[in-house]
Amino acid sequence: MSLVVKALCKNYGHQVAVNEVSFELKPGEIVGFLGPNGAGKSTTLKMLAGFLESDKGTIYLNGERINQNASAEKKQIGYLPESNALYQDLYVKEYLQFLTSVHSLSNGAEAISAVIVQTGLESMQNKKIAALSKGYKQRLGIAAAIIHKPKLILLDEPTAGLDPNQLVEIRALIQSISKDTMILFSTHILQEVTAICDRVLVLHQGKLVADEPIGLLLKKHDASLEDIFKMLTH
Repeated sequence: MSLVVKALCKNYGHQVAVNEVSFELKPGEIVGFLGPNGAGKSTTLKMLAGFLESDKGTIYLNGERINQNASAEKKQIGYLPESNALYQDLYVKEYLQFLTSVHSLSNGAEAISAVIVQTGLESMQNKKIAALSKGYKQRLGIAAAIIHKPKLILLDEPTAGLDPNQLVEIRALIQSISKDTMILFSTHILQEVTAICDRVLVLHQGKLVADEPIGLLLKKHDASLEDIFKMLTH
């Protein structure tokens, strides 16, 4: 099981959003995806998820090429977009039931019970989504991304807007689901990366400027991740 990205490119008119980006992910890895606003992170994640077609380059998941029409491959992907768009008028459990139908899960009730426990939503399962706090909405977004047990999980700013206690809880949740899958997540919170990531990718102006194990990156530059980030993206 692996994700292989080769020379990925995406332009919006004359603006180059993603420029010849290549990297690989392996099972069990939690990889931080860093870069300033506008660096191309969300665009890259959308292409990996199959929601946006690349202009050039290829994406292979377990040896199969992913594109906008590759529904079989996309079933192996879990994606939490930055917006975390949820159906506010549905109840939590009702929303999860809808997702098991979307994914055509034969063990729907079992999958719902498992993901509710896994994401700590037991006390919220009978509440309307609109009534949830930001932290619980993020938990539900992650539940939606993992309910079908994907091989690749893409998280775009999963800890944005959370308080310190929620940050710790979501961090632990991400770590707990990493054992049997690959996780790539975008964040601006560098402490999260140093706390849970095996490796870091840094994107700047659409180009990949770093792809290294985090310990090696820190040792090589003999500096904090914050200082390294500033140096690579200045």
